[in-house]
Amino acid sequence: MVEFAGEPLGRPFTKDEMDAMRREARDSESLFTRTRERLKKFGSRIPFAEDLLAALYCALDPATDRKVKLILFGAAAYFLMPMDAMPDLFPIIGFTDDAAVIAAAIAAVRSGITDSHRDKARETLKR
Repeated sequence: MVEFAGEPLGRPFTKDEMDAMRREARDSESLFTRTRERLKKFGSRIPFAEDLLAALYCALDPATDRKVKLILFGAAAYFLMPMDAMPDLFPIIGFTDDAAVIAAAIAAVRSGITDSHRDKARETLKR
């Protein structure tokens, strides 16, 4: 069982899921573009959109520690994965697994996400 802060996170990712996340995260600019496009499409239904964008801005910041970047890119790649525990087509409920992964990643790297990253995320969502 995979744990975060002493709490079980559920089943470990399968090899196929890990491979899919690695493929999604290979190109950081492409990952950011596809995430932004998906947020435009589903934005009104995703309560954690600002957190996800702030995490991506943090991951793209050259000053961000490599370990922080890897954690955040992994979470963003999971958000984009076509295979999903709960299909994202179901309003709100479909994004619960994505929200859990994003929340765990952000909690793990909370100090790396700055006010500047959050401001950029808010600005992007306004557009």
